[in-house]
Amino acid sequence: MASSGTAQNQRPETLLGRIFVTILKIFFWLFLSLIMSIIIEWVGMTMYWQDEGITHSQKMLKTEINYVNNDFKQSLISDNPGVMAERYSDTFLKYTFQKSGIEKMLEWAFNSNPSGKWVIGTTKSIIRGLADYIVAAITIIQLFAVRLSILVLAIPAFILFGAVGLVDGLAQRDLRRWGAGRESAFLYHNAKRTIVPFLSMPWIVYLAMPNTIHPNYVILPFAIFFGIAVSVTASSFKKYL
Repeated sequence: MASSGTAQNQRPETLLGRIFVTILKIFFWLFLSLIMSIIIEWVGMTMYWQDEGITHSQKMLKTEINYVNNDFKQSLISDNPGVMAERYSDTFLKYTFQKSGIEKMLEWAFNSNPSGKWVIGTTKSIIRGLADYIVAAITIIQLFAVRLSILVLAIPAFILFGAVGLVDGLAQRDLRRWGAGRESAFLYHNAKRTIVPFLSMPWIVYLAMPNTIHPNYVILPFAIFFGIAVSVTASSFKKYL
């Protein structure tokens, strides 16, 4: 009876439920990458690039936008990738800095109107002391938006490498099927496990990087490895279904 009750409780997950869970996971990892980026920038401002201060994040943002304008002039997703990246950046700035009230808070903190209340004066001093970190965080959020747009523009590259890998793998499978090739469950399962990491790691690594790097140096290697993983998975699939 207990086993039958357990079986009834374990209902198969619906397709809609799986899609919803996947979307939640994607947003979770994106949010985690953003938090990591801000923390790394704050640590760097405190310990590593103290002389640059907030200009470090501002230079990174300017460089990443130049990458989009100079090297991503055409895309299957957007007719004008540069405008798309700047629109992402402006939207994130609008909602995280202006609509959230942070802009007004900084204006209030730097307002030199005298106040006789100790609490208000102390609060203003604390905010002024953290102003550089707040501005750097906002700039990193803009940088995050630009990098996110670059990764979105790079999706067709992963699709292309995946399609080439799939065709090549299926061709290799047919050769093995009609020849004397042997199946390897070990190779199949291990190659299959690497597909999702090669597909998802660029989003985590590139979004959280503390320095500027041309996106091709991050995206292309992972796209190539993704295509190889798909090829090996398809080629080592069962000979007979």
